[in-house]
Amino acid sequence: MNIKEQFDIANLAKKAQVAALQTAQLDTKTKNRLLTAMADNIVAKAQHIISENSKDISQGESKGLSSAMLDRLLLTPERIQGISDAIIDIVNLPDPVGCKSAMRKRPNGIEVGKMRIPLGVIAMIYEARPNVTAEAAALCIKSGNGVILRGGSEALHSNLAIADILHGTLTEFSIAAEAVSVVPDPDRQVIEKMLTLNQYIDLVIPRGGEGLIRYVSDNSRIPVIQHFKGVCHLYVDKAADINKAVGILVNGKTQRPSACNSLETVLVHQNISTEFLSKAATALAEFKVKIHACEQTIEYFSDATVATSADYDAEYLAQEIAVKQVTGFEQAIAHIQQYSSDHTEVIVTQDYSRANEFVRRINSSVVMVNASSRFSDGGELGLGSEIGISTSKLHAYGPMGLEALTTEKFIVFGEGQVRS
Repeated sequence: MNIKEQFDIANLAKKAQVAALQTAQLDTKTKNRLLTAMADNIVAKAQHIISENSKDISQGESKGLSSAMLDRLLLTPERIQGISDAIIDIVNLPDPVGCKSAMRKRPNGIEVGKMRIPLGVIAMIYEARPNVTAEAAALCIKSGNGVILRGGSEALHSNLAIADILHGTLTEFSIAAEAVSVVPDPDRQVIEKMLTLNQYIDLVIPRGGEGLIRYVSDNSRIPVIQHFKGVCHLYVDKAADINKAVGILVNGKTQRPSACNSLETVLVHQNISTEFLSKAATALAEFKVKIHACEQTIEYFSDATVATSADYDAEYLAQEIAVKQVTGFEQAIAHIQQYSSDHTEVIVTQDYSRANEFVRRINSSVVMVNASSRFSDGGELGLGSEIGISTSKLHAYGPMGLEALTTEKFIVFGEGQVRS
């Protein structure tokens, strides 16, 4: 009998729920020791992970996966060390579980406040990105949750290799391996069934392409944290420092274009477009960035195509960007509000009041002044690794760290008071 015939997602979810009760009771010291051991074991078995990852890369290439997808999938010694480091960052973060806040005394003498508690069982559905397997597991353990991890078929060997290491470490600490449950069956029917298991699973977080996230949102009986896509904008204001703007543009677009926090559109004020675009064109050409430019800016770029509305709505995830000249601040704001995916927007300006107005009026999950969009990341924002980036405003908004994986209960302390 093969894996598919044996596999029962409902039984796995039920076991994860039981295991989550155990992780919820772990004290901070035990959780940190467990995570440190996981980080060490991942590095110690790096060559095995890379060997399994090479199988996924080979299969991905034969299937014609895009360069952006292959980049997300690839594991190197440096990236595996990065996974380990990210887990240690989580170890060093304060534990939100059990924290009390807003304690206040009512007129009748009872003391009312709130306490942070785990959410329960979190289901992660993701494509490529085998690092998510380890980092999501670490975040869920530190926040006292259980997690079900369903990666894509393109990363199956990598995910199972990492899962084996995590399960071995959990067993060493006498913790149920189902606290980190990895779905071994890539069949989409497994997702369909999992999304109906609201009696066992408390939250679903999909990470991947827009199609996957819309599918999960449309079919889930369980609350979903949504992150449809990252159409991130850079607005170069008339009061911008040109050199800063070029540096932020190049870093935001070219450092890792496959990331959802990479820039997809740059807007430039007409008063400085000549000086800025001349330098930007030279800088982007070095990285062979494909340009989709408006009629006012196309002359600055060789081999550029005329930008369409579809280009301004695109998440390229590649060395590709849309460029548009705007008449002023208001037009820039209007463009961002029309095309934003509520991920990350950046302004470059030396005008303090203009910067603050941009921050006030743009309500994407992360808004930046004079800094690269690539900082829109849980680790860079001080959250440790992120489990995802929410572009829906309920429960969590923006990069989600430990606190976003907890909720609050009311707590009441009295001295025998009864209600009259």
